[in-house]
Amino acid sequence: MRVPLNSTIQDIRPSGIRKFFDIVIEMKDAVSLGVGEPDFDTPWHIREEGIYSLEKGRGHYTSNAGLKELRMEISNYLLRRFGLEYKWDKEVLVTIGGSEAIDLAMRVMLNPGDEVLLPQPSYVSYDPCIRMAGGKPVIIELQEKDDFRITAEQIRNACTEKTKILVLPFPNNPTGAVMSREELEPIAEVVREKDLFVVSDEIYAELTYGEKHSSIAGLPGMRERTIVINGFSKAYAMTGWRLGYACGPEIILSQMTKLHQFAIMCAPTTSQYAAIEALKNGDGDVEMMCDAYDKRRRYLLHEFRRIGLPCFEARGAFYVFPCIRSLGMTSDEFATKLLMEEKVAVVPGTAFGDCGEGFLRISYAYSIDKLKVAMERIEKFVTAHRS
Repeated sequence: MRVPLNSTIQDIRPSGIRKFFDIVIEMKDAVSLGVGEPDFDTPWHIREEGIYSLEKGRGHYTSNAGLKELRMEISNYLLRRFGLEYKWDKEVLVTIGGSEAIDLAMRVMLNPGDEVLLPQPSYVSYDPCIRMAGGKPVIIELQEKDDFRITAEQIRNACTEKTKILVLPFPNNPTGAVMSREELEPIAEVVREKDLFVVSDEIYAELTYGEKHSSIAGLPGMRERTIVINGFSKAYAMTGWRLGYACGPEIILSQMTKLHQFAIMCAPTTSQYAAIEALKNGDGDVEMMCDAYDKRRRYLLHEFRRIGLPCFEARGAFYVFPCIRSLGMTSDEFATKLLMEEKVAVVPGTAFGDCGEGFLRISYAYSIDKLKVAMERIEKFVTAHRS
């Protein structure tokens, strides 16, 4: 009997995040800092709008691209918050989370053998989505000396005749790195020079600490070359509602919508009505949650430095990325021993690319009380293994 499986799918490794999550859910008194999910409940007025939509019987299919009202609000929101202008009826697609938008973008833009410049460490889905679309990931290792930002020189050096797409994952998961407009300008110059396209994952755009997020799509000549991906999971604490969106030039968005039409039909109707309310009246909720994350961020940075583990100062998302090389363990060894000895779950940096070796991803989408318990255990573990 022949193996009834696609060889490309077989060769893709499962997510390194889930390995530790699956263990910790079976472990009594364990503290998990591994999952990138807000600990806040979806704000009540957003939930209420979802409930109301069900009470009114709004459970039918929507347009493939999403509710007209939602696409209009997405267009208004991007203009209001980031100065990005998109036509709601031709350049906005509502998806099942940002992850579907990434998959769609890769599948409609890549031909077999096309190369994609992929900065790492970065979100676990980019590499598999590129491979499943027949593309070839070309890894660009982000360096701590560069504050885990990508440089124009790195992009230029990695380009070949087959290079088609650059992935821009900022604010970054897992490092928390951000990129300013000034830092994006030389990158945009290389993109235009090399005739590339950009998939800009901006799911953490609202979660920055200090400097407001800048999108490369807002730079001259970049709107027509960029797919902006965003969603509701992180900023509005709506992970389980599974709602994201993509914006970009009509020539690309029309093909993404066609693929979405055949694979999905439309995003969940209830979630779409709730998302309209989030965009209209959710700015205060976002600000409140962002302030809370910032307090947690500063607490963890202080604590890791106090116990002698260098920690890059994250400026976005809700993760810190401490270095554990001084303990002489691999990232996987540290995470495994910490879980077994002190019942704290973290994610090894290698889950986000081989260049994440020597680091851990710690999520601070958890309460201060939980973070304090975790840090007490981590300090005990570090002290024991240093001696």
